[in-house]
Amino acid sequence: MDTACSCFNGERMALDAIPCLPMDTLRARVLQAMQHGARVSQWFGLGLPDNKVRVFAVLAEPGQGQLSVLSGLADQSYRALTPECPQFQGFERELAEQWGVVPEGHPWLKPIRFQSGCAPGRTVWHDTAGQPPQIGVADFFSMGGDEIHEVAVGPVHAGIIEPGHFRFQCHGEIVFHLEIVLGYQHRGVERALRNGPDRRSIHLAETLAGDTTVGHALAYCQCVEALSGVNPPPRAQALRGVALELERLANHTGDLGALSGDVGFLPTASYCGRIRGDFLNMTALLCGNRFGRSLVRPGGVTLDLEVTRADDLRCRLAAALKDVTSAVELLWTTPSVLARFEDTGALTPDVATTLGLVGPAARACGLEQDVRYEFPAGIYCYAQIPPATWHGGDVFARAYVRWIEIQRSLAFIREQLDNLPEGPILESPRPLAASQAVVALVEGWRGEISHMAITDDNGRFAAYKITDPSFHNWRGLALAMRNQQISDFPLCNKSFNLSYCGHDL
Repeated sequence: MDTACSCFNGERMALDAIPCLPMDTLRARVLQAMQHGARVSQWFGLGLPDNKVRVFAVLAEPGQGQLSVLSGLADQSYRALTPECPQFQGFERELAEQWGVVPEGHPWLKPIRFQSGCAPGRTVWHDTAGQPPQIGVADFFSMGGDEIHEVAVGPVHAGIIEPGHFRFQCHGEIVFHLEIVLGYQHRGVERALRNGPDRRSIHLAETLAGDTTVGHALAYCQCVEALSGVNPPPRAQALRGVALELERLANHTGDLGALSGDVGFLPTASYCGRIRGDFLNMTALLCGNRFGRSLVRPGGVTLDLEVTRADDLRCRLAAALKDVTSAVELLWTTPSVLARFEDTGALTPDVATTLGLVGPAARACGLEQDVRYEFPAGIYCYAQIPPATWHGGDVFARAYVRWIEIQRSLAFIREQLDNLPEGPILESPRPLAASQAVVALVEGWRGEISHMAITDDNGRFAAYKITDPSFHNWRGLALAMRNQQISDFPLCNKSFNLSYCGHDL
């Protein structure tokens, strides 16, 4: 694409090689790319000394296997992209909240994380009533009519889960509209990563979303490695792949069990709960921690896998494959389960594309989107896993895509264990290059994880931007509930299983 810097996943680029355009030109170039099949991976701001904001756009272009990075210079406002490209609705709300750059014409501009004001030196963005954002205070879409009623759920829930508010507009039992408000636990992680890397940085990356420890740590390490010119050894790359797929196995298995529980099918629910623990214990066997913490580090991994533990892991994988197959195949042969899964919370491919859905939610609509296949990095350059797709876009499709991925992840891990390269597992760290940028994508178990790091003149993080897959997909859950019975919400919600903390960075 003209006036853009093209790069591969995890490839370093000079900051001054990224074009800085007038916002109108940036907007036109972005829309042109989106019309040709690109999807937005990042859209964020970087403050400049003259009180301007440099807005960066990262567009994933699957057909080319490359990323397009471009930027524009913004002042207080620009013409919104959302009316023509709904993928930007959350990104533009975030930009307004963080930097006071208002997207004029945005259809529903409201706080997305309830953070306290915007960046120093910028005008605080106000809502339509002229008030600065306040935690938990937001306008809601409403409907009129004698038989229309609202159902409000959260942000405090009956279960031990994180805070989020769901506002249903209903006619009887049928949901006409669902509005989701998050941001109650904004943690300021991106701000804490600035001026790094330091001793805390990798730990912040590992806790961006606790159930995606390996995925986010890997994206962070790919950024640091590209900026420092470090290449992890082949053995480390293979072990990283094993850890990432074990993380996928544990979460997909847990999700299938939870979906079973939501429809009262206890055999699969009970077995998958136990088998999820087996996969977590395999990660503990690999590195000493059930969630994979302290394994992935810039330059490689911290722990090797000797022959005896590799043999133990193979035996556990074989047993888990047998158990998970028996438990999950019960779902596909039980009419009462299929009656609840099929045609519930369905999304069309056009809606999934328009919203920019990622991960199993997109693949369940038939979209062949998978970073491991489209933008491979590390071990996936040599051992690709094809996208696991299904049709229908409903709860059944989202469940069945998980089952396909479980089988492919198990086969991938066995292949890596049988062909582990010899050699070291960690390269020595080096200082980061100054005035550089990098984008790292990882296919986490929920979908595309995107990190972008920009260094200043001293080789420190001037900006570090993170997009968790949940940021793309929450809107998909809202639309999947339209014209559904409100009692279907727990099942539909679990079929997406999105992260509150991954959104509330």
